[in-house]
Amino acid sequence: MGSSSSSYTPKTIYLDVEGKVQKVVFSGHCSPCDIKELLCSSCDIPRNTAIMLMDSDGALVSIDPTMPTNSSNSLYRVIPLSTGQIGKKEDMFQNVLSHVADQFSRAFRINELKTEVTNRLAMLEKRVELEGLKVVEIEKCKNDLKRLRDEMTSRGGGRVNCPCKYNFDDGKVTPRRDPPNYPKYTLSHETIEALKKPTFDVWHWEHNEMLSCLEYMYQDLGLVKEFNMNPITLKRWLLVIQENYRNNPFHNFRHCFCVSQMMYGMINLCNLQDKVSRTNIGILMTAAVCHDLDHPGYNNTYQVNARTELAVRYNDISPLENHHCAVAFQILSLPECNIFANVDPEAFKQIRQGIITLILATDMARHGAILDSFKQKVDYFDFANEEHLICLKMVLIKCCDISNEVRPTEVAEPWVDCLLEEYFMQSDREKCEGLPVAPFMDRDKVTKPTAQIGFIKFVLIPMFETVMKLFPQIEEIMLQPLRDSRDHYEDLKQIDDAMTEEAQKKKTENMSLGGKKK
Repeated sequence: MGSSSSSYTPKTIYLDVEGKVQKVVFSGHCSPCDIKELLCSSCDIPRNTAIMLMDSDGALVSIDPTMPTNSSNSLYRVIPLSTGQIGKKEDMFQNVLSHVADQFSRAFRINELKTEVTNRLAMLEKRVELEGLKVVEIEKCKNDLKRLRDEMTSRGGGRVNCPCKYNFDDGKVTPRRDPPNYPKYTLSHETIEALKKPTFDVWHWEHNEMLSCLEYMYQDLGLVKEFNMNPITLKRWLLVIQENYRNNPFHNFRHCFCVSQMMYGMINLCNLQDKVSRTNIGILMTAAVCHDLDHPGYNNTYQVNARTELAVRYNDISPLENHHCAVAFQILSLPECNIFANVDPEAFKQIRQGIITLILATDMARHGAILDSFKQKVDYFDFANEEHLICLKMVLIKCCDISNEVRPTEVAEPWVDCLLEEYFMQSDREKCEGLPVAPFMDRDKVTKPTAQIGFIKFVLIPMFETVMKLFPQIEEIMLQPLRDSRDHYEDLKQIDDAMTEEAQKKKTENMSLGGKKK
């Protein structure tokens, strides 16, 4: 469950245990698992039992160090979850597993692989069902299943297409399924404040909590009031958005949340609400939420080289970004998901065009042109000039999209592993299909330091330095962490280089000794 504070201040909460008041004290350094075990012990519940915490109003309370405190007059209740309740969360994944197993049987008819596939799928099912697994670990489990499917496909021989299954219906993309509702969460004051900062730790939150945080951002920025949004429609829209992000190693719903939370942070940090209209704030936030919808995990270069359906559909011009836009507005075309249903048609045209412009700007092939255009305007920037404002919004969403290295090292570095995993999946497929492979995506050529140093030095730092001219307040909070990250990876590279040199030296010595013995 969620945790966003590093506070070590002891906290006290009060529980209703069979009609009696039970006081529980824990320190801020406790992990969510520690707190869960403490709650189970206080209620005489087996420690491995899955539980949820509910306040006196029936709202769920996140089990983490930042949970709001209560009083003996407003007790929390610990509710054990039955096996059936736990199972609901994994129903969709179980169905996927069954479907994949069935596809193996019917499509490949390889009897000798049946036992192997069954055993490996059973192992994955067991891993997903283990009580207490973190969300990140569950996602890695699903990625194991994807790799298994790719491995089985490659054994079938012949060229295989990119598994980009788009749901086109008369040229439109439709949501995959009607998702269930998600519970209401109470966000603590600490969490609300942490949401506004780049230091927010995005790894400790499950999907339902991230949805609640996004819902809060729209409320806090005044967007629900500005666009007269139906709160139920906003909740349903966010659910369908989540369902249309795939479980890729990197381009997944957690990445969507990262970008949106960073946008929310920059809006607050740069006081954008005092400088631009709420309509523009809505465009920035909604574009951030939608910017990678239905990303297949294979980039534009692959789409074009493999001549996929998307590349053909969009004439090789930003196929993924065009697809993200198409999915976003297909979702908004559903009456039950249209958060802009009460907006004037002319105003909606402006919103739609703004969102499209920003999502298309996230294509890194356009990075140089967009940044050069902003550099020409920044020294005499005019917030009343529409051209200037559009350019700023494009740069802001670009900053948020590739902002992981702005975050603390312990938050940022796991994202590098996720990105490299996605890169390696693509480059492995490109090798199998005889397509060109980019060196920075080749598992045999790239390392974490070499992947990050050039990107930070020549892409991130110059972009944020340019934005700093307009918003000097970002230097300490956003630019300095980038410089620290650059230094961190340069130190790692020196260590790697020294180890490589030492290994080469030993290899040479061994060869020399072998020659003398002969």
